[in-house]
Amino acid sequence: MTDGTVDTSPKLYARMAGVSYFLGALTSVVGQMVVLGTLVVSGSATATAANILSHESLFRLGFVLSLMTVPFHIVWAVLFYGLFKPVNRSVARLAEFVMLVACTMWALSSLLYLAPLLVLQGKTSLNAFAPEQLQALALVFLKLNGQAYDIGLVFFGFWYVLIGYLIFRSTFLPRIIGVLGVLVGLGYLTLLWQPLAHYLYPYNLALAGPGEISLLLWLLVKGVNVHKWRETEGVGYSG
Repeated sequence: MTDGTVDTSPKLYARMAGVSYFLGALTSVVGQMVVLGTLVVSGSATATAANILSHESLFRLGFVLSLMTVPFHIVWAVLFYGLFKPVNRSVARLAEFVMLVACTMWALSSLLYLAPLLVLQGKTSLNAFAPEQLQALALVFLKLNGQAYDIGLVFFGFWYVLIGYLIFRSTFLPRIIGVLGVLVGLGYLTLLWQPLAHYLYPYNLALAGPGEISLLLWLLVKGVNVHKWRETEGVGYSG
């Protein structure tokens, strides 16, 4: 491996992390928020069921996007661990584990995402239920989907606190991004107690956009300062 390849690899990993970050966020937002926000009618199981059945292709697309966010976040977790283990291996490993737990919850939420469609299509085993009961059951699954997704966001918030700390301790990314990252994470952690989250909304998530976008853009455009990353890693830098 040439010196040039060695020196550019942290920047390459950072940009790969940025790409997986963007794809994971995009699939999650479109699948969970845009598609479901379009089809689900709050408080009306009948209207929601009608929307799902009349827009089945859109609903299935939302499910696929929701499921796709899981592998993107797993790649993201692994790449972030590789970038930040020179700062503190234990904290970076903990952050990786926390993200994997979040991915587990999002995988569960994806299964719950598909369940309403299976219920509403009236499989043989559900013939004993009245249409109104099936519609109510479908809405219950959608609510469970939302709860599982929010639990995943809580772990995502914990991950962001850890990563924000690592960014702040590092010298190869701006410290202000680390500070914003911790604030982003604390905002998501309020979802652990829904009454508090509703009381603080939208202020608890006000920094989520600026904080996440600043990290994403920095990774995609700037990557990391390779010289300082190498110094942190403890490897001499040349060239």
